[in-house]
Amino acid sequence: MRLHNSGHNCIAGQVVLISADWPQRREFLHELRTAYDRAPSRPVWYPHSQSRLDTARASYPDAAWCGGGTRALVETTETDAADLESTEYFAPVLGVVTLPGTGQEFLDAAVRHANEHLTGTLGANVLIDPVTQAALGDGVEHAIAELRYGTVALNAWTAFGFLTPTATWGAYPGGTLEHAPSGMGVVHNAFLLDGVERTVVRGPFRPFPRSVSSMIGGRALSQGSVLPKPPWFVTSRTGAAVCEGFTRFRIDGDWAKMAVTLMKAFGA
Repeated sequence: MRLHNSGHNCIAGQVVLISADWPQRREFLHELRTAYDRAPSRPVWYPHSQSRLDTARASYPDAAWCGGGTRALVETTETDAADLESTEYFAPVLGVVTLPGTGQEFLDAAVRHANEHLTGTLGANVLIDPVTQAALGDGVEHAIAELRYGTVALNAWTAFGFLTPTATWGAYPGGTLEHAPSGMGVVHNAFLLDGVERTVVRGPFRPFPRSVSSMIGGRALSQGSVLPKPPWFVTSRTGAAVCEGFTRFRIDGDWAKMAVTLMKAFGA
């Protein structure tokens, strides 16, 4: 999501919060950097984008510049993350901030940190594997309820909330004319519901066919999916067509056209 449209996207997550005590932290960061580096290279074009990249370079001289030097990956601690967490670069700058704890302790710390330190309330994405989700139980739902964001995505991208016309899209309630970091009110909301606080999007942890293994372990691990590589991945060859198909299906409910969209998905 950070590389979609070269980062010129209001719902492109800018900060990744991970546990400093997670045993797979180094492995995850290696895979993240590898994926961030090998994704298709695209130039920045939005006004002042290059100056924002220069600002990131000045603020974080030790950042890794990937994709032929076209995008920044910043790994830092919460004590040095002020610029990263308060500046909307609107460009391919991705930060990784480590927090202490594991399990529910980390999840609660991440929610608290996001609410108190990250600028903007438009969307938050939560990634959690089925085993951990089952172990934490209601703690996960509590975390989603505590996140002060207009759209929260669990194992998906918040942009799918935007692509769903019946869902609401907008900042978390509470913005004023004097201070509204992500705006005021909502759009879409085709059901015309009053007083909606947020939209929650849920997706599978693993795409097809790996999702089959998640369904074998019983209801607690069941997260079935018929989709292969998610269409929001910048490496998905049919991502644009699939996202358009999903959007049109939410409009007209035409299952015949949806079947064509699903076939395109398997060409990702």
